[in-house]
Amino acid sequence: MLWLIGVHGRFGKVHGTVSVDRAQSSVVADARIDVDTITMRNHTYEDWVKSDEFFDARKFPQIRFVSDPVPIDRFRDGGAITGTLSVRGIDRKVTFKLAASACPESVASACPVEANGSIRRSDFGMKSRRGTLSDTVDLGFSIYVDTAISGQGQAQ
Repeated sequence: MLWLIGVHGRFGKVHGTVSVDRAQSSVVADARIDVDTITMRNHTYEDWVKSDEFFDARKFPQIRFVSDPVPIDRFRDGGAITGTLSVRGIDRKVTFKLAASACPESVASACPVEANGSIRRSDFGMKSRRGTLSDTVDLGFSIYVDTAISGQGQAQ
């Protein structure tokens, strides 16, 4: 018999930049997640996902996503954002889906662009407990972009 459980967590510290190339009308997002800031429903789970069996936070303290250049309109209109996700020192090409923003351009920095996608944890060397824990990890994050002022934004 196979039992799968859902484990939910939230990273407390995500930071990065969104660089705008106005000549190419494109954007590159570079986000970093501090693995040690994950919070879960109990501390035992937190310790486990930080251990070398899962994220190995001691050896690999950050998860990083760097997008390929994306048309700037995609942050407003939604669509795919592809890039390289680095987890546990392993780089994989992934694609997330940006939701269309409901924000007027004049207040873009105060309104997030939502991104969602799924990865397989086995692609990043996390192969333990496959009989009880799903291989699929669903990710969601918010990107705040202020291109009107600085040409850079913050990933949160």
